Amino acid sequence: MSTANSVNGYTIQQNDSGEWWMLDGANEQVAGPFASEQAAVEIASVFQDQPAPPARRRAKKD
Repeated sequence: MSTANSVNGYTIQQNDSGEWWMLDGANEQVAGPFASEQAAVEIASVFQDQPAPPARRRAKKD
């Protein structure tokens, strides 16, 4: 495994099988696999997460 790079708040890391992945702050895979570190860095530099939609309110039961 190679050292991890940080780009735009995401970590670029190579796994044991040689694939490159983009990870978030909790080390969860966000995007990938990528064929090269360069490709992962290019995607991470422009990647923007969309916030989760707000939870719907449930109707009150009387």
